[in-house]
Amino acid sequence: MRNSTPSLKKDMRLMPEYTILLIWLIFSIITIGWIFLASFSTTREIFTNNLLKSGIHFLNYWKALVTQNVARYFLNSAIYTCTSSIGILLVSAPAAYILGRFEFKGRKMVINTFLVTMSIPTVMIIIPIFAVMTSLKLIGSMFTLIILYIVSNVPFTVYFLTSFFSTLPKELEDAAAIDGCSPYKTFWSIILPLAQNGIITVGIFNFMSVWNEYFMALIFANKTELRPLGVGLQAIVQSMRSIGDYAGLFAAVVIVFLPTFILYLILSGRIISGITGGAVKG
Repeated sequence: MRNSTPSLKKDMRLMPEYTILLIWLIFSIITIGWIFLASFSTTREIFTNNLLKSGIHFLNYWKALVTQNVARYFLNSAIYTCTSSIGILLVSAPAAYILGRFEFKGRKMVINTFLVTMSIPTVMIIIPIFAVMTSLKLIGSMFTLIILYIVSNVPFTVYFLTSFFSTLPKELEDAAAIDGCSPYKTFWSIILPLAQNGIITVGIFNFMSVWNEYFMALIFANKTELRPLGVGLQAIVQSMRSIGDYAGLFAAVVIVFLPTFILYLILSGRIISGITGGAVKG
């Protein structure tokens, strides 16, 4: 009883936070559940709040995928997201390894530069970027948007992985050097596998960032065949509202939302361990 009393008092002090979290969780579940059920209902059932009264309508998803080009937008988003996520890690991981494991003149300035870069809003630099891309005649290409996604996400990824790499034991490099490993081989063969949780965590963050990105895609994906899901969904909203097909609209929303939701559910444990691992050392 003596040992349980402090724990009980601590739980009571945290009760307001638990209550707020519970309310937010219930609200989120109800909202997401309603959208999911609405995607299988008719437009009339949505407005009369009689979801699924006439049964399950899988046709809503067929109309969204085929008639409203969601399948094309989905494929574009998959290409942008997968290519960009891999490119971000290929650029950021070696840079973060150098910054996190080696001491050299100007190291702190480089880290602070990445930190400052993270604080610059995209809207402030989008006009000069557009001017440069126009002069280089790179507008209207998937390659342009992929490069922009990589460049815009490198600062956060480098900063995150630098903290994560710095928590790994320094003896690893020493042991590898004794065995004759070069720094390059040490990074790819020893450090990178050990940093798996951090890599997966920041990879998921980048995946969600690129998958849900809208502003740059709106400007640089100026053709229907280049649109990702975010921009495509806006076009779908306007189209569905004009024809009154709200059931198809909710089906499109579920298609956009589902990949990141499933990814987070599968890898949530890795995300938590990756964040806490990188937070051990500042």
